[in-house]
Amino acid sequence: MKKLLLLCASLLVPVAVSALEKPMGDAQERGFPADYHEVKTSPEVGEKIKKHAQDGQEGPQENFGIQTIPDNEIFATFLADRLEYQTREGNEILLWDIQAWVGSDYNKVYFKSEGSYLLDGDKAEEITTELLYSRNITTFWDVQAGIRHDFRPEPTRTFAAFGVQGLAPLWFEVEATAYVSEDGDISASLEAEYDLLLSQRLVLQPRFETSIAVQEVEEYGVGQGINDIGLGLRLRYEISRKFAPYIGVSWTQKIGETADLAEAEGEDTNVTSLVIGVRGWF
Repeated sequence: MKKLLLLCASLLVPVAVSALEKPMGDAQERGFPADYHEVKTSPEVGEKIKKHAQDGQEGPQENFGIQTIPDNEIFATFLADRLEYQTREGNEILLWDIQAWVGSDYNKVYFKSEGSYLLDGDKAEEITTELLYSRNITTFWDVQAGIRHDFRPEPTRTFAAFGVQGLAPLWFEVEATAYVSEDGDISASLEAEYDLLLSQRLVLQPRFETSIAVQEVEEYGVGQGINDIGLGLRLRYEISRKFAPYIGVSWTQKIGETADLAEAEGEDTNVTSLVIGVRGWF
């Protein structure tokens, strides 16, 4: 056995030494193209990396982990969450609920507007606008502060606004905002939506909203405590991710002192509406 091992060693050692002494040769001998050192990468060394890679790039990527990533750029979005026609038990209404923002990942400026237009009376019932600074504080959540102005109903009013907006556990989209009017009246609103995907294009969206007032403001038909509760169910079909018509139903119930004030004015406290509308963003 020892003789066999010595024989193998005597044969293999010269071969190994010869291989080590032999030069590696040029690129063509090793199967690489002659100009492989001249292949340009994208991005080149010293150039910032974008958030996407180019499709069909030639050559290897060689600058991972050493470049600055410009990921806090300025973006803008416009969302029409609800643009719809409502029956409101004989009173035809056009309703809008839109918002737009411009800014970076952490700092944004929001513009929001909600309102309703009475077709039979040819007049606007409610017009509310908000201009807010929004700061991201954690994943999916922003704190917001700014001003709100109500153009309708009259007389007009202005509020300071403070709130949060984001994505709650189980993927509920939530907006909660507190308001202080120019007269010192304090109120708050809460909205929550959830998208239930029945298919890749068919989406069922339940919606909940409510408002609360600390003081009674009889001039505007606002009572102390919980003012109302609104529930909605909308079924939309996403022709594209940015455009979706929908149908649904909406129900609103005024509560407590607010209901008493509405009854005194001869208004309905319980309203059910069929809705037809579109949702879109860009």
